[in-house]
Amino acid sequence: MDRVCVLSFAMTVWAMVLCASSAAGGVIRGEVVDADTGRVVPARVYIRAAGGGWHFAKSAAAGGSAVEYRVKRFANCVEMHTTLSAHPFLADVPAGRYTLRAERGKECLPAERTVEVAGDPVKVKLALKRWIDMSAAGWYSGDTHVHRTVAELRNLLPAEDLNIALPLTYWVTVSHRSPLTGRARPAKPPAAEPIAVDATHVIWPVNTEYEIFQTAGRRHTLGAVFVLGHNRPFDFGTPPVAPIAERARKEGALLDLDKHSWPWSLMLVPVMNVDLFELANNHLWRTEFGFRQWGADVAPEYMKLERDRRGLTEWGWIDFGFQTYYALLNCGFRLRVTAGTASGVHPVPLGFGRVYVHLPGGFSYAKWMAGLDAGRSFVTTGPMLTVRVADRPAGATLRLKADGDHRLQVTGRAVGPRPLRAIEVIVNGEVAARVKAENRKTERGGYECPLDVHVRVGGSSWVAVRAFEDRPDKRVRFAHSGPVHVEVPGKPLRPRRVEAEYFVRRMKQELKRNEKVLKAAELAEYRQALAAYEACLSRARQEGD
Repeated sequence: MDRVCVLSFAMTVWAMVLCASSAAGGVIRGEVVDADTGRVVPARVYIRAAGGGWHFAKSAAAGGSAVEYRVKRFANCVEMHTTLSAHPFLADVPAGRYTLRAERGKECLPAERTVEVAGDPVKVKLALKRWIDMSAAGWYSGDTHVHRTVAELRNLLPAEDLNIALPLTYWVTVSHRSPLTGRARPAKPPAAEPIAVDATHVIWPVNTEYEIFQTAGRRHTLGAVFVLGHNRPFDFGTPPVAPIAERARKEGALLDLDKHSWPWSLMLVPVMNVDLFELANNHLWRTEFGFRQWGADVAPEYMKLERDRRGLTEWGWIDFGFQTYYALLNCGFRLRVTAGTASGVHPVPLGFGRVYVHLPGGFSYAKWMAGLDAGRSFVTTGPMLTVRVADRPAGATLRLKADGDHRLQVTGRAVGPRPLRAIEVIVNGEVAARVKAENRKTERGGYECPLDVHVRVGGSSWVAVRAFEDRPDKRVRFAHSGPVHVEVPGKPLRPRRVEAEYFVRRMKQELKRNEKVLKAAELAEYRQALAAYEACLSRARQEGD
């Protein structure tokens, strides 16, 4: 009887151990591979339990690297992932069902698997299929709004297939304060030279963000502007902003407007002669669109932006940026397009919105920055878009005779990982032509839509193209080319009256808002911008002109 009890007790204990082991979970061992070659590749990996919890992979190799990213902005605006070097990975997880998803930048189709973990190690292989190879055609991508460290970026650039990152090593948020004492600053100033992760992935570490939330000792927002690619730390604050622009020019740096809706943004354009406009900015995320009220109060009625009960929709916000950019172009400010994510602050992967620059002569940091400055670019949050106008690339200037038929051929192609729903040719801010999205299946698995249409221009103009994915979730994923400028003697480019009136009105509003906060010399910059926009208004055209 005693032996029976002992045996029964032993079996019970063993069963409890097995159950405990099963409940404790196990290990997921995986690798992300190139679907064509079978080689392990760097990538971004998501691991989510059936109940909604997030888990994070680790590199299984002694020389491998893994960077966790955990950012939640609003209830449904969450980004939880690990970027991995080109090595196998593992994850210790409780028992249960898990969905694993691997992504790599914009040029690979995602791979996803669901597995059950119940004690024994589970092996997973996620194969990424490249649907397009932009570098083979001379296009290289970058993110110009980055809040990640150089150490992280060594891992992130290959994992996101992003060629250039410009981390904002210096970041100041208080007026008149030097970036050397700002919110972010390195312990030791980095050398002003490219940091090569490999031959086609490069970091330039000397960049500065002036993002002013506190002015004259009080909570009073001015806005943000970036100095990209400079050589020495800036040792003075702002406002005024003109000294920043002067120093940036001396060092060959570029000025990036960041968002169009900051209180001071429209002042910066004429006063600083800003170079770059983020058509894909840091409010566009892989996860749900979050900033419904940002800028909604200053958006003009004439734009007829899409809204719902919570404020601007995702398309409403994007359209606000598009129309502001178009109006600035119409006023004669030739800003070049760029894209930035603010990864490191917002729930968004590095390079989710990115700018591609065409470098037919091969890649280097210096060539990429020169190409960005020249406007040989397009931005994207999804599809790819290559465009020529009268056989000129984006950023070019086409000079026509005063008389003659100004009929221009627009050629190129839009290609996406999903079917496209719309391709539009924009002339001076208006849709001049719509191209049927043919969505021919490519050999690599993408959807291609050729572009070959003609548009007429009545005088000096600009021409660009934009394309949109057709998505069942109704999210907006787009590509937008940089403009080709057209000059016709005696027929200058003229803004629409409502556009110039909006800029004049905004400057008057900002003068009033700042009159008891800023000093006379600082307010003078707003008056300078007001005069510039009033000059635009004096030559503006009425609707129908």
